[in-house]
This record gives sequence, C-alpha cells and structure tokens, in this order.
Amino acid sequence: MSASRGGRAILREITLDVEEGTTAVLGASGSGKSTLLRLLNRLADPDTGTISHRGTDVRSVDVLDLRRRVVLVPQLPAPLAGSVEHNVGYGARLAGRRADVERALRLAGLDGGFAEREAERLSVGEQQRVMLARALALEPEVLLLDEPTAALDEEAKEGVEGTIRELENTLSVSFLVVTHDRGQASRLGTRTIEIDAGRVTRG
Repeated sequence: MSASRGGRAILREITLDVEEGTTAVLGASGSGKSTLLRLLNRLADPDTGTISHRGTDVRSVDVLDLRRRVVLVPQLPAPLAGSVEHNVGYGARLAGRRADVERALRLAGLDGGFAEREAERLSVGEQQRVMLARALALEPEVLLLDEPTAALDEEAKEGVEGTIRELENTLSVSFLVVTHDRGQASRLGTRTIEIDAGRVTRG
C-alpha cells in the first residue's frame, strides 16, 4: 500500500497485518503515522493497494458504518459547543441510537457529574477524555488513538495512559496507538510497529 498527499509520497509500499489487541505505531513527526490512521477509517484512500478489516476491503463497506466500527480519536480535542452529554452522544445520535453517556464517561475516567458541564470549558485533559468517551459510546471494534497525550501535561498524560490500559483489560476492543514516544509505545502496546520516512522499519 502506498499513499501521497499534495503530490508528495507519505507512505511507501507498506505491508502490515495488525492483530487483535493493542498495537503501537512509533515514529517521528512526519513519518506517516497519522496518515496511516486516516487510511484505516477512510478519511483518505491509498493510491495503490488495499486495506481490509476482518477480511473485508474497507472500500466495500459504507464509510459511515466503517467509522462507527473503526473510530479515530484525534490528537487535539475538538469538542462541540454544548454539554459533555451532547458531545458524548453525538456519534450515536447520528447512527440513530441512544448512547449510554454515563457508562462512556466512566470508561473514559470521568464521573457522571461531567455530563451537564460545558465541554469547551473543561481542561485539555478532560476534553481529551470526552473525545475518548464519545468514541467509546459508539461501541467500536477498533479505536485509533492519534498521539492521545501529545497536548497534555505529565500528570494528565499518566492519567490518560492509565485509562487506556484499563480499557485494554476490560473491553473487547482493539487499539492502534500512534506515538512518537518510545516509552509510551512500550507501556501501551503489546506489539510495536515502527515507521520511518513512510516505510515500516519494524513490525
């Protein structure tokens, strides 16, 4: 599989088999890690090659259905205007169902009292947890976490890492965690894939 953006090659002839469980994708800024995540839930498509999820070419699946099953949590939190409850239930409402907001918040490390708070007034660390809760409310098969602690201070980073480890142990969800931090890759991943200049160098 290869992919480019704006005429520039980003990923070059990558072949990967990502197993169930938690996989860390490690690489420096600009190595192609985030592009890989965008391809996995069809925010972009590869120039060549195919991407399959559980044996099915993702291009044969309705794109919105795919994004509810393979959910991307972005590097920078981007809450909607309104309450935390509104934010957490947003994706589920688009799918025509009601989210268990309290459960999603609890899984993301926030108590139910956050539901009525204004999402845009929370700290960055709390907003990142709301983004995680919004993804969890969809009951996904795979969570794609793009540098999940990059915008956080050390205390918030440790808290979010702890929450991710708890989720790994309690949910039947696979995780793909993009990071530039080798220590974080080791702490969170049972397997690590390394990307350098658009090519897989390990994994």
